[in-house]
Amino acid sequence: MIDALDTLAVMGNSSEFQKAVKLVIDTVSFDKDSTVQVFEATIRVLGSLLSAHIIITDTKQPFGDMSIKDYDNELLHLAHDLAVRLLPAFENTKTGIPYPRVNLKKGVPPDSHNETCTAGAGSLLVEFGILSRLLGDSTFEWVARRAVKALWSLRSNNTGLLGNVVNIQTGHWVGKQSGLGAGSDSFYEYLLKSYILFGEKEDLDMFNSAYQNIQNHLRRGREACNEGEGDPPLYVNVNMYTGQLMNTWIDSLQAFFPGLQVLIGDVEDAICLHAFYYAIWKRYGALPERYNWQLQAPDVPFYPLRPELVESTYLLYQATKNPFYLHVGMDILQSLEKYTKAKCGYATLHHVVDKTKEDRMESFFLSETCKYLYLLFDEENPVHRSGNKFMFTTEGHVVSVDERFRSSLWEDILPAGEHSLKAKPSEPKAANFSSNCNRVPDERRYLLPLKSNYMRQIDRMVGLI
Repeated sequence: MIDALDTLAVMGNSSEFQKAVKLVIDTVSFDKDSTVQVFEATIRVLGSLLSAHIIITDTKQPFGDMSIKDYDNELLHLAHDLAVRLLPAFENTKTGIPYPRVNLKKGVPPDSHNETCTAGAGSLLVEFGILSRLLGDSTFEWVARRAVKALWSLRSNNTGLLGNVVNIQTGHWVGKQSGLGAGSDSFYEYLLKSYILFGEKEDLDMFNSAYQNIQNHLRRGREACNEGEGDPPLYVNVNMYTGQLMNTWIDSLQAFFPGLQVLIGDVEDAICLHAFYYAIWKRYGALPERYNWQLQAPDVPFYPLRPELVESTYLLYQATKNPFYLHVGMDILQSLEKYTKAKCGYATLHHVVDKTKEDRMESFFLSETCKYLYLLFDEENPVHRSGNKFMFTTEGHVVSVDERFRSSLWEDILPAGEHSLKAKPSEPKAANFSSNCNRVPDERRYLLPLKSNYMRQIDRMVGLI
């Protein structure tokens, strides 16, 4: 329920939002002998508490009256309490990269692993940064930023790429795969989103450098999305040191990347990658967790109601206003209704081919999949109204892009070189093609976003035709 708080607000359901917030305030406690993943607790719980707090205290109340009578920052206090319980993960690591798990009562378990993934350790900055700036306490942002810098410093001298699993004590890469999916995805997302929210130029510099290296080493296929000969563009998994292909699968989490490309202005490339994932969806009525593009078959066949394809569809529609993306959204919605609807919710598909179900519905289905689908079709939603500026966290939580997150209360606290708040923020720009930030031309808005011969090429590539 915590993960879905701001979904209720975005849908304009003030009575249910207020009821849910009161239930959280009255019943939720983190003083429990429970071991949690630092990353999941941060993006699902901490991020949602902060988002709901910001919505409740917003003087403009863009979503309707979401205020709570006698609200005394309880959600912010809960968020603070949770973050303090996660802090031991950042202690006693030689690199500053956090342990992956922490016990909410006892700290890091004695049998803890020293290995963590890049996304898990390097995607805490948005939530921790918001908390720090709301509280005026630099601790949380500082530890999250230190982890990002530590990971960044470990990138390959040869390719500039990062691996996907690292030893937090030695800084040695245990997993040398560099890709855009599981283990890596939100690290890149948060470099850009941290810049959008906080205006720290070093975040944008890291993102632009990472994006250039991704284009140089992970991208395969023809140079342009909608022109020329050759295979459709695809981002593959490579060895971080050599850039050599490591395997022939991609995973469903990578479907977030077209949405990130929209944010940086690389809309044309986003169109092609999105079309590839949509073709897989059309074939199965869902996205297998891992798909082998060489064998044209799922390697890992389950679908846990993930939101990434819907998220990219929504952002591409916002960028292009091409009705094709409404059609894609309708297709996804009908598939979910047909194959995943269960008596009390929506179920993970155990196998995308035979459509068997698991007795499980991840919280991100409510916080992201439903929210992005709803927003795709709700043209008049406050999120889209002029004057309102919102950003979505990696868990789909709505955060207002607010001037108060751009100013720091602790310039004197951070050691020299630990901040660049006085630097004038530069504009983000995609680092690959000369067509950067070109909007899709009006004459193409009502045609297919991808030329039909290229669409057929992608359909053939995934075995649809």
